[in-house]
Amino acid sequence: MIVPAQKPGTVTLRPGQQKKAGGGTITIKFVSVVEDSRCPPQSACVWAGNAKIQVLIYDRHGKETVTMNTNTGNHGDQYGGWAINLVSLTPKQSGGIKQSGYRATFSISRLTR
Repeated sequence: MIVPAQKPGTVTLRPGQQKKAGGGTITIKFVSVVEDSRCPPQSACVWAGNAKIQVLIYDRHGKETVTMNTNTGNHGDQYGGWAINLVSLTPKQSGGIKQSGYRATFSISRLTR
């Protein structure tokens, strides 16, 4: 069983931006928003929708490109002994949002066996 060893840290990125995390051992890059069908703010929708983003996670040993979702499907992944999860993606789609207008917040936790 793998569990977090510590309280998760957070990293907030905009598309194209990257930051070191996990004490500088891994780097997380928010590549792009692939799709966003979430219900716009202050709208009444039958379905909440989903946003899908592409994230690159790497360290000195290699790299992995991951797709993360806000509502359905994979919300995160594990890489190099770390759990990386999408916590939030703002803003919700309201038509015509440019990639640069998004911000993704990720939680990063060290895993232990």
